[in-house]
Amino acid sequence: MSLPRLVAGLCARHRIPSLLTAMLMGLALVGCGTMDRAPADARSLPPPRAAIAPPPLPPSATRAVSIPQAPAVMRSAAVNPNEYRLGVGDKIRIQVHGEADLTMELTLSESGVINYPFLGDLPVVGRSVNDLQRAIDRGLRGDYLVNPDVRVVVVTYRNFYINGEVRLPGGYPYVPGLTVRQAATLAGGFSERASMRGISVYREADLRNKLPATLDTTVFPGDTVVVEQGLF
Repeated sequence: MSLPRLVAGLCARHRIPSLLTAMLMGLALVGCGTMDRAPADARSLPPPRAAIAPPPLPPSATRAVSIPQAPAVMRSAAVNPNEYRLGVGDKIRIQVHGEADLTMELTLSESGVINYPFLGDLPVVGRSVNDLQRAIDRGLRGDYLVNPDVRVVVVTYRNFYINGEVRLPGGYPYVPGLTVRQAATLAGGFSERASMRGISVYREADLRNKLPATLDTTVFPGDTVVVEQGLF
């Protein structure tokens, strides 16, 4: 039995006035409509979505990636300024702290000798920078200065030379860390007939010191690089 009929039967049994009966019937009808109808907000909401797990990564993606490293610079590619042996064409500075008359810059000539105050002629070509520095210190100490502070540095290195199959053969100012590749670049690049397998380096231009070379071979001051012609 529906709720409105039940209310009507109770009102008739207990002789409830018609006006009150009508009010009770109206409340019963409203109650039925509310119970049968779902909330509007509940009907408008979309059903909840299930959480989607991300796809597993492939095995290769979990491996550590190896980043290539830049090639290390060879230690031998740089001239040791203290052990470097002086040669004709090097420009050096001799400095004695607090003694302006004993400080000078000069380019080494073919004679291989410099004239230095108080000490006279000093042979320099073929000596290391450290050796020359110690010789000047010993010569000045005691007779002329109590505790001399002597420094010898190379201001400009002597030229290197590159000949053969390059566009501009000749002598060029040396820069520390020079390689055959860079030397050829300074000389305008290789010619079309150059052989990359026919490169030699002569240390100090001595024909007895011919060394086979590659593009990465170190070039030192006074060296001569020879690029031979390839067979075509």
